[in-house]
Amino acid sequence: MTLISRKDRGLLARWWFTVDWPLLGAVFLLMALGVIFSLAASPPVAERIGLDSFHFFRRHVLFLIPAAVIFVSATFMSGRQTRRAALAVFLAGLALMVLALLVGPQIKGAHRWINIGAFSIQPSEFVKPAFVVLAAWLLAEGQKRPDMPGIWMAWGSYLLFAGLLVKEPDMGQTALVTGTWFVLLFIYGLRWRYILSLGGAVVALAGMAYAIFPHVRARIGRFLHPPKVIDGARDQMDFAIDAFHNGGLLGMGPGGGIANRHLPDAHTDFLFAAVGEEFGLVACLALVIIFSFIVLRVMGKATRLRDPFRRMAASGLIALFGLQAFINMGVNVQLLPAKGMTLPLISYGGSSLWSAALGLGMALALLRDDALEDAPEPPAGVAHPAAA
Repeated sequence: MTLISRKDRGLLARWWFTVDWPLLGAVFLLMALGVIFSLAASPPVAERIGLDSFHFFRRHVLFLIPAAVIFVSATFMSGRQTRRAALAVFLAGLALMVLALLVGPQIKGAHRWINIGAFSIQPSEFVKPAFVVLAAWLLAEGQKRPDMPGIWMAWGSYLLFAGLLVKEPDMGQTALVTGTWFVLLFIYGLRWRYILSLGGAVVALAGMAYAIFPHVRARIGRFLHPPKVIDGARDQMDFAIDAFHNGGLLGMGPGGGIANRHLPDAHTDFLFAAVGEEFGLVACLALVIIFSFIVLRVMGKATRLRDPFRRMAASGLIALFGLQAFINMGVNVQLLPAKGMTLPLISYGGSSLWSAALGLGMALALLRDDALEDAPEPPAGVAHPAAA
């Protein structure tokens, strides 16, 4: 005898029978792996800066608990609730980004954070998934209502968000958001000649960023021309590659890493390299497979959604998630210049964890069968569209 019946019309019953359980399990598997990898890789970082060995591990677990709550709670939302939540988060996040520029602390030359008690939050992390959902809704409404300039309003939201990211500055997040915006425009149906023209404009802006921002120029220069070892000083990219070489197929064992003891961001941006050293190529491939499964499954189901808003929003959210993972892994293996970007659900960082949880929760909510239509229940004897 089951506790929940398909005849039940309650919120929990409808969620239970419509949520994508393999996706739900894959997301929680990533969260669990993040705990294991943090326990193995973060102690050397904490010890190097004079903190308790398990400082970052304890905080990672502390951040993960609300992340899991955010993720599951978001999967309960309907399409209308997802839009409303995205609008609220987008507006609040933009306001906090402006506040961070005005009064936030300067960390590594950037104003990206707001201090709240003993914690710091990065508002732009929360704006990312909210922007995707809001832009998808504006594009979809513009298609349905010719009198509404939906595409121009979506462009306005992108330019406002990207402008604040550049002002912080945060060129890595700007590139990520821009790539996701292009995915939305492609699904929207923008003609190829316009997309190529926009791509040319992005290349021109990237060239301007290279000329204007010294840290961008330095990172690209180190990527194209890796510095030689001078007086024992080595670049973090060298240590990352050493970590993969040391790890081999099965790794050196938890806590046995050597190169990751010198990586300044082994618990955040370069955790993938730390995983490679301590758990080996097998663990790295397992991560790639799990990330690929989540991205391909969401994208495959999103393409079958009949509602343009849900189709674009779910696709955009998973593109945001997948592109961030790709950029992080690409940096770790020296396929891309360093960008200061975390590995979603794996790396240490409260804002990053909560943002990824919110985005994935919204994506799963949009894929739920009973979220295909927001219309009232059909009359008795008439099949619900979601059941067709």
